[in-house]
Formats: sequence, structure tokens, C-alpha cells
Amino acid sequence: MLKLSMEGMNKNMTLVEDLKWRGLIKDISSPELEDKLNNEKLTFYIGTDPTADSLHVGHLSSFLISKRLKEAGHNPILLVGGGTGMIGDPRPTTERAMISKEQVKHNFECLKKQVKEIFGFEVVNNNDWYKDINVIDFLRDYGKFFNINYMLDKDIIRRRLDTGITYTEFSYMILQALDFKYLHENKGVNLQCAGSDQWGNITAGIDLIRKSTGDEVYGFTMPLVTDSQGKKFGKSEGNALWLDKNKTSSYKLYQFFVNVEDSMVINYLKIYTFLSKEEIEEYEKKNNEHPELREAHKALAREIITFLHGKEEYERAEKLAQSLFNNNFKNLTKQDIEDLFDEQDIKNVESNKGIIDMLVNVGAASSKREAREFISSGAVSVNGEKVTDISLIVTDNLFIDNTYIIIKRGKKNYYIGKK
Repeated sequence: MLKLSMEGMNKNMTLVEDLKWRGLIKDISSPELEDKLNNEKLTFYIGTDPTADSLHVGHLSSFLISKRLKEAGHNPILLVGGGTGMIGDPRPTTERAMISKEQVKHNFECLKKQVKEIFGFEVVNNNDWYKDINVIDFLRDYGKFFNINYMLDKDIIRRRLDTGITYTEFSYMILQALDFKYLHENKGVNLQCAGSDQWGNITAGIDLIRKSTGDEVYGFTMPLVTDSQGKKFGKSEGNALWLDKNKTSSYKLYQFFVNVEDSMVINYLKIYTFLSKEEIEEYEKKNNEHPELREAHKALAREIITFLHGKEEYERAEKLAQSLFNNNFKNLTKQDIEDLFDEQDIKNVESNKGIIDMLVNVGAASSKREAREFISSGAVSVNGEKVTDISLIVTDNLFIDNTYIIIKRGKKNYYIGKK
């Protein structure tokens, strides 16, 4: 029986026991699959469409499961849908906006590079086999295996019938089933894993392979990761945390995970880290006894950022968080400040202006009179130093890295000037 061999994993559990303990299995196509996962070596695939040029945290749980399977001896393949990405997987509410072929191609190349760097998986593109199929062959070789009543009974399709669904979206299920069949016949794939919203597409692929070849293949899904309100992490939800550090900095990942709800942090440690059961249970105990220390939250941020971007990026993110907490900005760089603050917080200013004018210019005060009152009451600091002199001139040497000045009013209000 295969045991998990990765350092820090639960060595006394089988793979399936570990996945279940972490809450990572929702649907499973056959009871036989559990034994195969524990005792055999399967070639499996996980897919994503290139709707953006980076994966986000919503994808991460699925890809980490793939890494867990790989470490247990199974062989992963990532399908990036250069073909299906031009169609769009049906959403529960409305049709996805089409993106250009050029953008799909660009996104594919970005995702391929990202996945290989982070996970080391083999990457395939389903457009490589779609491009040689004409419409008559598609209908003869694949469409004939799909009963319309069967397709209408799939959850995602059924939920769209009242609002309407196009034939293009309706056909997506057949394309994903075709992917499973192609990879089964050409890459030896006998397992597909995905988020629970893909269950209908997975079972369609299993049925297509059984009907057309007589072979038995398998699938399982994992629950979609959500916050305590049931809102999932994803681009369509407007709260994407990108895995590309140039789109979402390590500091912003740090801030997000350090501040997740106490009620969710242990679940996230199970889903997003390779910490063992014993380690996570110890963090759970600490979180219950001393939630103010946020040790579980800090461990979550450390494990995720280190895995994605490396130890140095985590240490830098932690340093930036401490700088903000301690109001100490003297040793920061231009890039540090750009990571700390959002672009909308930054205002263009001129140097060699009085502090009163500067407060008004960056929006820290609505008038010169209010600016004087803030300074007189000790509510203003510049680059972490309290300002008491209303006649202070903001000279070039006060700009960090000759670019930014950080003005703080009160305990939490920051205003960034850029010259």
C-alpha cells in the first residue's frame, strides 16, 4: 500500500485517508478508486482554461492536491485549454465573455510557464487535438454518444435553463469529455480530478470512454474553497489573489492569510499546506487558547508564500508587515512601498513644499486649517516620524528612495506622495 512519503505529511495515513482528513474529497466516481489511489500508480489530469495570464488562489487547492498525488507516486498532467478557453465553461448565472484568440494564446504560454516553475507538471493544450477535428467528425465521433436528456440533467446546465444557455456553452461538456478520452488513449490517463463544479463534465468523460472503448476510468472532485460566507476565491468573484507575484505581491498574500477568519484558518491549513496532522492540531490548540497571537494564521501565510515564491519572499513580506505595524519606513525601497500600498493611495506631489500644503495635496486634510489642527494634536507623521512643526518644508531628502513620502494621520490612515 502506498504511503505518503513527502516530508511533513501524515506518514501513518494512506493517501485517501489524508485527503479525507483535509476535507479534499467531495465526489468520487467509484469505490474502487480509493484502493487504486492507495495501491496503484495512476496517470491523472487536472485542467484549467487560460482565461487569465496567471492562476489564482482559487486554483491552488486543486493543484496542491495534484502535488499530493504526485508525491504518493501518481503521474500528473495539466491540461491548459487553449481550445476550450475560446468557448468558456458555463457559469451558474451568465455566459462568459469571449476573449480573443491572441489573448488565449498569450495566457496559455503564461500559465504553461507558471505551472512548470511552481509545480513541475507536464502541460498539454487541448487545441492541439481540436484543430484537426471538423464539425462532421465531431458530431459523428462524439456527439452521437451524448443523449440530450442526459446533458440537461447535469446540474450546471439545469441551473441555466431558466435564464438561457447558448449551444456553444451547452457543447462544452462534450469538449471536456473529448479531452478525457484523448488523454486516456494518447497519454494513458485514467483519472481526472477537479473542483466540485466540474463533476458533471467529469462523469460525461467517464461515460464517453466507457461507451466508446469499454474502458473504465475514474474521477473525483474536491469542495470549492470559500470564506465563512460561502464566497469562493476566484477571478469572477472580483477577489482574485494571483499566484504571479507581479500581479499580487507576496506582502498582499501575507496580509490576506494573516487576516483570514479564525473560524477558517485551520481548514485552510489543511487545504493549502503540507503540514502534518499533528502540526495542524497543535496550531488549532494555540488558535483556540491564544487567538490574539495568530500563530496559525502566520503559519498559513508562511507555508503558502514559501511554496509559491520562496523563503526570501516570505521573509520580505513579513518585514514589510512589521514596518507597517511599527510605523518604521526608513529602510524601505521604492518597490517595498509599491507592494505595501495600493496604486489608488498614491498621489503625485512636488518636493520643497510646506507640510501643510503636502497634507492637503495627498488628501490627508481637507483644508490648511484642518492640516494645522492635525499637526498640533500630534496626529501626523512623515515616514514614521511624528511631525510637530507646522512650518516644516518637505525637501527631496525626505522622499524614500528619492521617490515616495509616507504620511500617516491617526492610527490607520496612510497617504503616499510620489514626486
